[in-house]
Amino acid sequence: MGKDYIYAVTPLLEDALMDRDLVHRQTAASAVKHMALGVAGLGCEDALVHLLNYVWPNIFETSPHVINAVMEAIEGMRVALGSAVVLNYCLQGLFHPARKVREVYWKIYNSLYIGAQDALVAAYPSLEDEHNNVYSRSELMMFI
Repeated sequence: MGKDYIYAVTPLLEDALMDRDLVHRQTAASAVKHMALGVAGLGCEDALVHLLNYVWPNIFETSPHVINAVMEAIEGMRVALGSAVVLNYCLQGLFHPARKVREVYWKIYNSLYIGAQDALVAAYPSLEDEHNNVYSRSELMMFI
Protein backbone atom coordinates (compact mmCIF):
# COMPACT_ATOMS: atom_id res chain seq x y z
CA MET A 1 0.00 0.00 0.00
CA GLY A 2 1.03 3.57 -0.60
CA LYS A 3 0.44 4.37 3.06
CA ASP A 4 3.55 2.39 3.98
CA TYR A 5 5.95 4.47 1.93
CA ILE A 6 4.35 7.89 1.40
CA TYR A 7 6.47 9.49 4.12
CA ALA A 8 9.63 7.95 2.68
CA VAL A 9 9.08 9.23 -0.87
CA THR A 10 7.71 12.68 0.04
CA PRO A 11 11.19 14.32 0.16
CA LEU A 12 12.00 12.78 -3.24
CA LEU A 13 8.80 14.13 -4.73
CA GLU A 14 9.42 17.55 -3.16
CA ASP A 15 12.80 17.74 -4.83
CA ALA A 16 11.43 16.62 -8.19
CA LEU A 17 8.54 19.12 -8.06
CA MET A 18 11.05 21.96 -7.52
CA ASP A 19 13.43 20.80 -10.24
CA ARG A 20 14.22 23.02 -13.21
CA ASP A 21 13.67 20.19 -15.67
CA LEU A 22 10.10 19.92 -16.94
CA VAL A 23 10.25 16.14 -17.24
CA HIS A 24 11.08 15.78 -13.55
CA ARG A 25 8.14 17.95 -12.55
CA GLN A 26 5.81 16.11 -14.92
CA THR A 27 6.86 12.72 -13.60
CA ALA A 28 6.61 13.89 -9.99
CA ALA A 29 3.12 15.31 -10.56
CA SER A 30 2.03 12.01 -12.06
CA ALA A 31 3.51 10.14 -9.08
CA VAL A 32 1.72 12.52 -6.68
CA LYS A 33 -1.58 11.80 -8.45
CA HIS A 34 -1.16 8.06 -8.10
CA MET A 35 0.06 8.42 -4.53
CA ALA A 36 -2.95 10.57 -3.59
CA LEU A 37 -5.38 8.12 -5.12
CA GLY A 38 -3.60 5.22 -3.44
CA VAL A 39 -3.76 6.62 0.09
CA ALA A 40 -7.22 8.23 -0.12
CA GLY A 41 -8.99 7.70 3.18
CA LEU A 42 -5.99 6.14 4.96
CA GLY A 43 -5.05 9.10 7.19
CA CYS A 44 -2.09 10.53 5.25
CA GLU A 45 -3.62 13.94 4.66
CA ASP A 46 -0.69 15.78 6.22
CA ALA A 47 1.75 14.46 3.63
CA LEU A 48 -0.73 15.10 0.82
CA VAL A 49 -1.27 18.74 1.81
CA HIS A 50 2.50 19.10 1.98
CA LEU A 51 2.82 17.69 -1.55
CA LEU A 52 -0.05 19.89 -2.76
CA ASN A 53 1.96 22.91 -1.64
CA TYR A 54 4.69 21.81 -4.05
CA VAL A 55 2.33 20.85 -6.89
CA TRP A 56 0.33 24.07 -6.82
CA PRO A 57 3.01 26.51 -8.13
CA ASN A 58 3.27 24.40 -11.28
CA ILE A 59 -0.23 25.37 -12.44
CA PHE A 60 1.29 28.23 -14.44
CA GLU A 61 3.44 25.99 -16.62
CA THR A 62 3.30 26.39 -20.39
CA SER A 63 4.13 22.84 -21.45
CA PRO A 64 0.92 20.91 -22.21
CA HIS A 65 2.27 17.67 -20.75
CA VAL A 66 3.19 19.32 -17.44
CA ILE A 67 -0.16 21.12 -17.34
CA ASN A 68 -2.01 17.82 -17.77
CA ALA A 69 0.10 16.08 -15.13
CA VAL A 70 -0.43 18.95 -12.64
CA MET A 71 -4.17 19.07 -13.30
CA GLU A 72 -4.41 15.33 -12.77
CA ALA A 73 -2.42 15.64 -9.54
CA ILE A 74 -4.84 18.31 -8.33
CA GLU A 75 -7.76 16.03 -9.24
CA GLY A 76 -6.14 13.23 -7.25
CA MET A 77 -5.79 15.60 -4.32
CA ARG A 78 -9.48 16.46 -4.67
CA VAL A 79 -10.34 12.80 -4.23
CA ALA A 80 -7.93 12.23 -1.34
CA LEU A 81 -8.23 15.52 0.59
CA GLY A 82 -11.71 16.62 -0.36
CA SER A 83 -12.96 19.33 -2.63
CA ALA A 84 -13.11 21.94 0.14
CA VAL A 85 -9.33 21.86 0.61
CA VAL A 86 -8.68 22.34 -3.10
CA LEU A 87 -11.35 25.06 -3.24
CA ASN A 88 -9.51 26.99 -0.51
CA TYR A 89 -6.39 26.93 -2.68
CA CYS A 90 -8.42 27.92 -5.73
CA LEU A 91 -10.42 30.84 -4.31
CA GLN A 92 -7.36 33.03 -4.00
CA GLY A 93 -6.92 33.38 -7.75
CA LEU A 94 -10.45 33.38 -9.18
CA PHE A 95 -10.65 37.18 -9.08
CA HIS A 96 -6.97 38.02 -9.59
CA PRO A 97 -6.32 41.21 -11.59
CA ALA A 98 -4.21 39.40 -14.21
CA ARG A 99 -6.22 37.61 -16.88
CA LYS A 100 -3.68 34.80 -17.35
CA VAL A 101 -3.82 33.98 -13.64
CA ARG A 102 -7.63 34.06 -13.61
CA GLU A 103 -7.83 31.70 -16.59
CA VAL A 104 -5.74 29.05 -14.85
CA TYR A 105 -7.65 29.31 -11.60
CA TRP A 106 -11.03 29.19 -13.36
CA LYS A 107 -9.88 26.10 -15.26
CA ILE A 108 -9.08 24.42 -11.94
CA TYR A 109 -12.36 25.60 -10.41
CA ASN A 110 -14.39 24.31 -13.36
CA SER A 111 -12.82 20.86 -13.14
CA LEU A 112 -13.38 20.93 -9.37
CA TYR A 113 -17.01 21.89 -9.93
CA ILE A 114 -17.55 19.13 -12.48
CA GLY A 115 -15.93 16.53 -10.22
CA ALA A 116 -17.54 17.40 -6.89
CA GLN A 117 -20.23 20.03 -7.15
CA ASP A 118 -22.30 18.50 -4.35
CA ALA A 119 -19.38 18.56 -1.92
CA LEU A 120 -18.60 22.21 -2.70
CA VAL A 121 -21.87 23.53 -1.30
CA ALA A 122 -20.69 23.23 2.29
CA ALA A 123 -17.39 24.95 1.42
CA TYR A 124 -18.86 28.09 -0.13
CA PRO A 125 -18.60 31.15 2.10
CA SER A 126 -21.65 32.34 4.01
CA LEU A 127 -22.98 35.62 2.67
CA GLU A 128 -25.29 38.13 4.28
CA ASP A 129 -28.76 38.43 2.79
CA GLU A 130 -29.43 41.52 0.72
CA HIS A 131 -32.62 43.44 0.23
CA ASN A 132 -33.72 41.49 -2.87
CA ASN A 133 -31.54 38.38 -2.60
CA VAL A 134 -31.55 35.63 0.01
CA TYR A 135 -28.23 33.77 0.27
CA SER A 136 -28.85 31.81 3.46
CA ARG A 137 -28.85 28.01 3.37
CA SER A 138 -30.94 27.18 6.40
CA GLU A 139 -30.87 23.39 5.85
CA LEU A 140 -27.08 23.38 5.73
CA MET A 141 -26.80 25.56 8.84
CA MET A 142 -29.15 23.28 10.77
CA PHE A 143 -27.00 20.28 9.82
CA ILE A 144 -23.77 22.00 10.82
